[in-house]
Amino acid sequence: MAGANRNRRLQKEIADILKDTHSGITITSPSGSTEISDFTHFKGHFRGPPDTPYEGGSYEVDIRITSEYPFKPPEMRFITKIWHPNVSSQTGAICLDTLGSAWSPVLTLKSALISLQSLLSSPEPKDPQDAEVASMLLTRPEEFAHVAREWAQRYAGAARPAPGSGKTGGSSSGGGDEASLQQKRKVEDKEKRKVEDRRRREAYHGYNPAMVERFMGMGFQVEQVVAAFEFIGIDKAGGEEYELEEEYIGDVTARLFGEM
Repeated sequence: MAGANRNRRLQKEIADILKDTHSGITITSPSGSTEISDFTHFKGHFRGPPDTPYEGGSYEVDIRITSEYPFKPPEMRFITKIWHPNVSSQTGAICLDTLGSAWSPVLTLKSALISLQSLLSSPEPKDPQDAEVASMLLTRPEEFAHVAREWAQRYAGAARPAPGSGKTGGSSSGGGDEASLQQKRKVEDKEKRKVEDRRRREAYHGYNPAMVERFMGMGFQVEQVVAAFEFIGIDKAGGEEYELEEEYIGDVTARLFGEM
């Protein structure tokens, strides 16, 4: 009896989804047919939301119904690979309150799929399913957006920019294109700064930069000061800053001025 009631409810839920042509949500059998006879296994479909890296992508979700539905949530995972902090990039497993502690019997398959679609617009990197993706979003958001868009194009069929257009995707509006270009420039500038910082650190040969820069204030280049430090035998102290004794200061200064 419970199984029959559950199936009647699911039939109504499916009919409601198929009637709604505005939400962009749909549901089929695992093979993709709208003729559904097995009420334990479905496939959900929705489009990536606008103004996100997932825009224009087609996403599929595996849905399994347990014998405890609707008192327990449906089991869902992404079939389409997606770069998102709340979805495993390897298995498609999903971290979403609606499919866990926040589930209620008044919720439906439609509300669960809409919640998933909304999750693409509002990722929660501090409550991740995929720690690597979450870390990228928190520390390197431009790189995250670029990778998420690449995955949307590769796995979800999102449109690629026309050759020579300079577009990187995400939004079809001119403002979106400009934002994408600015984002690309930010990533490039960040990479340049990283390279410059690395070269700068290497130039100090392990000496504390502040100690070297005190002598650079006299008009000497970093290479000259480092060479003087090494000639005198100044301790690198693991790169930590410390006060040089007056004798060493005098020796370094003398070496810089060619007096020894």
